Formats: sequence, structure tokens, C-alpha cells
Amino acid sequence: MSERADIVVIGAGIMGCSVAYHLAARGAGRIVVLERDEIARGSTADAAGGIRLQFSTETNIVLSQLSFEVWEHFDELFGVDIGLHQQGYLFLLTTPEEVAAFQANLDLQRALGVPVRWVSPGDIQELNPAVRVDDVLGGTFCPRDGWCDPYSATMGFAQAARRLGVEIREGCPAIGFEVSAGRLQAVTTPDGRIETPLAIICAGPWTQEVGKLAGVDLPVLPYRRMSFVTERFDLVPKTIPMTIEFATSLYFHPEGDGFLFGMSNPDEPPGFDKRVDEAWMVRTVEALCRRAPVFEQARVKRGWAGFYEITPDHNPLLGYVDDVEGLLVAAGFSGHGFMQGPAVGRCIAELVLDGAVRCADISAFAPGRFREGKLVQEQNVI
Repeated sequence: MSERADIVVIGAGIMGCSVAYHLAARGAGRIVVLERDEIARGSTADAAGGIRLQFSTETNIVLSQLSFEVWEHFDELFGVDIGLHQQGYLFLLTTPEEVAAFQANLDLQRALGVPVRWVSPGDIQELNPAVRVDDVLGGTFCPRDGWCDPYSATMGFAQAARRLGVEIREGCPAIGFEVSAGRLQAVTTPDGRIETPLAIICAGPWTQEVGKLAGVDLPVLPYRRMSFVTERFDLVPKTIPMTIEFATSLYFHPEGDGFLFGMSNPDEPPGFDKRVDEAWMVRTVEALCRRAPVFEQARVKRGWAGFYEITPDHNPLLGYVDDVEGLLVAAGFSGHGFMQGPAVGRCIAELVLDGAVRCADISAFAPGRFREGKLVQEQNVI
């Protein structure tokens, strides 16, 4: 079977659904989204749901600001409750180097209008009375930051895209590309080929594998990240902010009647293993109890593993791929893709339909930058 589409989007996580919606909202023609699994069941489903403005580069701050314009009005825009909790992000800093870096970030963030402030150990205990601060030098707090439900948000974009005529095919992966004279001709699926002049790879941790099908190298590697949820726990207020011990990447925030927590393993090799590492769960629980000893009285209800899609500079690949005309990529967000999904969808729509991105300067995230050695390091990666 052969058919035709104006645009094929590969991946129906937050990024693919946002891209498809923004393109359809601007009348981009027939759009088909290919999803190997189900909508929002890839790395989006396993995300912790954090949304924040506290980044160390201007582009990431601007992308988050644009996304917040959507997150804060999602119910009005899409008719979906995403469970938004704006209780803030509280970063705990324990070394002079961290303090210097975050104070420099603070100046940049404030200059761009982010309502962030420096907090002393005393301030930190007021914001989160559970944490031990005897080794904390200070921190930063932005009350506008928070978290929401990734699945509801992604389904909101998907449903809106479908209302605009987008076809989302679940259980239908892209299995190949037809390229002739350096130009994309078609995307192939188990059901046949889709002739198209334009394909957008939004495949998250599977982006490098998809890129190989087109003969291009997209440096995005999957790294396992585990999250855990406690049983009901009432000894810590449910009003505390998302709290991050920056040195270890330990984080925790209220979730239902318990708390969600996690910590990245710096020795984790890349790969697609989604099993929960019991030994790392123990290490994570120990770190949580060191930072907030009251959690020694809590019990872990369940845990799960998902993937970060990591690039060499912890920033995404956004834009046209150099080696194949008609091929774009929006992936490699290194843990902050969900929170920037709304803005990235808008950026890609502008790039495709207007020939340039007007809402933000994403030139530093060009997919070809690694070949040219033009890395832009994001420091605030959890």
C-alpha cells in the first residue's frame, strides 16, 4: 500500500503530539504521526512531570517561558486538567562551585524575568522543613516552577491534533526511509510506504536508531532513570516544593498521598534496560533519608524505570538534518523535553511553515553542531 502525506511525524510522545498539533493548527496539510507503541507510552509516560524556568542558558529559559504560557492555561486551551502544581523548584547547593554557578544563573534568569530568588539555609527550612541543612550553603527557589501529569498533557495535545485532522497511528513504527539524491521521498511502515517531502523525528531515546534508518547519525543515547513513589506519608507537608540536592541529583516532591523521588546514577551505561535496579533503589532511598531523615519512616510503594535521551552537551537536536533534505529532528532533551514540549512544537511549526523560528533563537541547537564542535553546555541537568 502506498499513500501520501504532507508531513510525517515519528513519535507520539509529548514532542510528536505538540509538533503535530502546532503544525495542524496552522493548516500544514495532511499530517500522519507514526507511533511504535501507544500515545504517551514511551519516555513521556515515565517522566516525573517537572516544569521549571531555572536553566543556565538563555534559549532553555525562553523555551520554558513559552511553554509555561501553555502549561498555566492548559485547561482553557485544551479542556484537559493536567494536575498542575506550582509549588516551586528548590535547589540545594552544598559546594562553593555550585553556589558560584547558580548565582551566575540567577542573574541571567532574573534578567529574563524569571521570579527566582536566592535562599539561605534558614529560608530553605521554612520552604521544606523535612530537609537537613547543616551542610547546605544556600540555594535557589522559583515559586512559578512545579509539576503536572505528562500523560494527561500529551493526550491533550493528541486529542486536539486529531480534532484538527491529524492521523495518529499507534502500533505503527517507521521502519525505513526512501532517500534519493539526498532528498527524502517516503517513510516506510509495516503497512506500506507514505510518500512525503517532510519527516520529523520526535522519537526520544529511540532517535539515534530511527536516524540510522535514514543513514544519518543523531547523537542521542538512552540512559535509564528510575523513579519511586512512597505509600501514604503524612509527616511531610504536601505543600513543599520540588526539592533537588544538586550535587547528587536527588529530587522529591509530593505525589498523591505520598511522595515521588529519584536520583540519577552517574555510572549508568547507555541502553534500553527498563528493569528497576534494586541496588540503586536502595542507594536512592539512603540518599533521601540522609537529606530528609523523616523519610526513614516511609515505605516505598512502587518504582519504575524510563529513559533520558542524552546528547553530548545535554541540549536537544532541533531543526533540519544536514545530510537528508526534508528530514528534521526534535529530540535529545536530556531530561527537560516534557517541560519544553509546547514551545518546541511551536518552534518546529514556525521553522517548517515560515522558514525561520521567530519565537525563540534555537540556532545553538542545530543538529549539525556536534560535527562542527559547537557545543552549548546546559548546567542545570537533573
